[in-house]
Amino acid sequence: MREWWRELAGLVLPADCAGCGAVRVLVCVECRDALNGAGEGPVRPSPRPAGLPVVRAAAVYEGAVRSLLLAHKERGALPLAGVLGAALAVAVLGGTASGGAGGAAGAGGAGGVVLVPVPSARRQVRARGHDPVRRIALAAAGRLRRVGVRARVAPVLGLRRAVADQAGLGARERRENLTGALAVRRGARGLLPEGAPIVLVDDLVTTGATLAEAARAVRAAGLVTGPRAAVVAAPGDSFRRIERVSRV
Repeated sequence: MREWWRELAGLVLPADCAGCGAVRVLVCVECRDALNGAGEGPVRPSPRPAGLPVVRAAAVYEGAVRSLLLAHKERGALPLAGVLGAALAVAVLGGTASGGAGGAAGAGGAGGVVLVPVPSARRQVRARGHDPVRRIALAAAGRLRRVGVRARVAPVLGLRRAVADQAGLGARERRENLTGALAVRRGARGLLPEGAPIVLVDDLVTTGATLAEAARAVRAAGLVTGPRAAVVAAPGDSFRRIERVSRV
């Protein structure tokens, strides 16, 4: 009931931009532009945790991007999943195609691409009234299908033990907190098309501990040997900018 009411309220009640506070608009043009994927690229936290897959992010986690992610996750601004999912879709495509609908059409091959969201603890889902990463993943899959990519969301990962709240933990503490915490759910193979590439997805990467653990879990289950990962945002200093050399 709580989630249904939030959905309805987000559709019919006036709202200010969650990114900058501009009046009577869910996301203003400037804040939407911050998530248009223009800065999409590979990211690598430092230090890099063992087992971290290749990760791509759509935007830098600062300013309006940070405000939009927090509004969706912590304040229940559920309609923001659309713009955040569109950004995530750009990051998913970043590792499979050179960009554009034409190049995207073949991404993932005949089996398409499977987005595997990093799971939230049940207590967090109850407290927030929704699962933010799964909601963004579903929006991203919808955007991918609209540009010709066969995409689906498979929530195959789950927590097999309790973990502490990650807020305030350093890189080493996060690794220790999460090591061995995730596992592939029983019967999950039925959710995965044969041969379809798996992309682990999250809203944010900071230390990389969560994605490294998710990758370990899918490898341990024999689902894939080399998963990729995509996120909406990452800290600016984790982006790996590739210098392009002109050939004369």
